[in-house]
Amino acid sequence: MWQVSHWFRTALDAVLPPLCLCCGAQVAEPGALCGRCWGSLRFVSAPFCQACGHPFDVDPGGAECLCGRCMAEPPAWRRARAVFCYDDASKPLLLRFKHGDRLEGAPAFGRWMARAGAELLVESDLIVPVPLHRWRLLARRYNQAALLALAVGREAGRPVAADGLRRLRRTPPQGHFSREERRKNVKGAFAVKPGLDVTGQKIVLIDDVLTTGATLGECARLLLKNGAATVDVLILGRVVLSQP
Repeated sequence: MWQVSHWFRTALDAVLPPLCLCCGAQVAEPGALCGRCWGSLRFVSAPFCQACGHPFDVDPGGAECLCGRCMAEPPAWRRARAVFCYDDASKPLLLRFKHGDRLEGAPAFGRWMARAGAELLVESDLIVPVPLHRWRLLARRYNQAALLALAVGREAGRPVAADGLRRLRRTPPQGHFSREERRKNVKGAFAVKPGLDVTGQKIVLIDDVLTTGATLGECARLLLKNGAATVDVLILGRVVLSQP
């Protein structure tokens, strides 16, 4: 059986050689990055803010340090963890996955996220992705956050409610919105799926990118309002912001 699978894989690679998920260069295996793209990614590692996962340039000392933004205004969730910084190097990787139908990267992303969020997942009862509005889902044909959630769930052995949250209205893109405009844009935009009981559940909320945290914060507040015990956040990319 292994020989048949290996032969088929070899034949397929000869016709359709696997390409780097980020730049499109040929690589050895599907769902991989070339050495150049891998080396350009800035992976998030300690020290970082325990609440939002924002990396520190200098180690502030102590295991439970918070960034200035989280000290001034604590996020709705408990902890957030990210795989890498969302910057010029990682942007093509995420855009290809999010808008370019490069879905073969989902298993690798799931492994990376499960590793980055191991301390969150080991305590979790349920994984829930940030939802897309039905019209945007129809246009894109898939919810990238749901694909990541399913991949993380497989890696961590945790249940996933892929449609646990619903987006009630189609909010405009937030790329050029200020922090406060983003909050207003998503306020009241989500609902828990009818019949899903999150009472007492420790939930890990999944999305592809964290910028200001407006969307994730609104989803976290909704889950807590509906009885969730805790909400943690796990994302693939984390925008690095200037601290106040």
